[in-house]
Amino acid sequence: MNFSKQTVRDIDVDRQVVLVRVDYNVPLKKDGSIDDDLRIRASLPTIKYLIERQCKLVLMSHLGRPEGRDQSQSLAPVAARLSELLGQSVKFIDDCVGDKVYQTVKHAPCGSVILLENLRYYPQEEADDMEFAKNIAKSTGANLFVQDGFGAAHRAHASTHAITQFLPSFAGLLLEKEVTMINRSMELPARPFVAIIGGAKISDKIDLIKRFIDKADKILVGGAMANTFLKFKRYDMGKSLVELDQDEILREIYDLAAAKVGPENVDDFLILPKDLAVSTSIDDPDQIRREVSVDKIADDEMALDIGTQAIDQFCDIISTAKTIVWNGPMGIAEKEVFSIGSARIALAIAANNEDVSIVGGGDTADFVLKWSGGDESSFTHISTGGGASMELMSGKKLPGVESLLDAYGHRVVH
Repeated sequence: MNFSKQTVRDIDVDRQVVLVRVDYNVPLKKDGSIDDDLRIRASLPTIKYLIERQCKLVLMSHLGRPEGRDQSQSLAPVAARLSELLGQSVKFIDDCVGDKVYQTVKHAPCGSVILLENLRYYPQEEADDMEFAKNIAKSTGANLFVQDGFGAAHRAHASTHAITQFLPSFAGLLLEKEVTMINRSMELPARPFVAIIGGAKISDKIDLIKRFIDKADKILVGGAMANTFLKFKRYDMGKSLVELDQDEILREIYDLAAAKVGPENVDDFLILPKDLAVSTSIDDPDQIRREVSVDKIADDEMALDIGTQAIDQFCDIISTAKTIVWNGPMGIAEKEVFSIGSARIALAIAANNEDVSIVGGGDTADFVLKWSGGDESSFTHISTGGGASMELMSGKKLPGVESLLDAYGHRVVH
């Protein structure tokens, strides 16, 4: 499946001033240091490609949701980490527009890397403000724009969408890889294609569930989402997190599944846990993991992970899959005692040497990277974008991709 947009490989970028939208929205520790640098590392191929061609690189990103100039959400620590990874100094500017930016870029040597301050210090960023985007382009003196921040590409913001009105706009290597890998897994999967879906809310993932029903051979359901499915099937879920008022959506889901595989085969296609790990508390440091059948949950208990029977069943299915797409943990994965389901799923995927495995971003990617000690080699692709990967898997268009120059040279403007 070919990528439909022009990339940095398609143009002569030698010695150009290149404005690059990266996604450095990384988790920070309480002391301000970086907790996980996946997104920084993922941006390196594009940055190195442009450095080798003696470009002046001006990188821009957001971090968190600051209200005004909140210094706890400054990108300064990111500049320091990027310098370490590149093995060269990265110049950090404490603004993203204005004369300071213009003068710094103007006097920077070719091959240098500059990182601008948090775009969301300005409310115009999230408003997709044309004047703000124009000011960024003017302040940086850029000749062209490269979109490489996949994790922000599903948002029509000034730095992902409006900016393309002022500069010739191309895809970076990470963006190309993310879109190609995810689209290929959804549109041209090797079979059997197994989709694994978890997390909390059905309502947040209804379009993704419908797409999985259309494309997948089996769907494995875990996390708090499974609680809502089980409640719909009239199981007493005790104090478990259950999303209310979803019966209409769930009826639609089951009708779509029945139309695909036949009513008698739905439970073998859309597979719910047979047992769950429960506790009376999430926060008790002396939590005990008790596993029960889905029809044996006590009134004062809550489901916090899938149980051993479910784990074994899911892992057996995963072991024969040729394509695996995973979006959402199987339980409260940040609590070690309730991370067993997610860990066993990760291990089963890693042990399947014949599969193409795509791990959706967000909580799933965070868990997998912590579980693997940062080793990505056991998975075909770990996405850097949570919301972006989910929307792309759901078949939606991403504004930050659609506004780039098409491969045949015509820009689609929305």
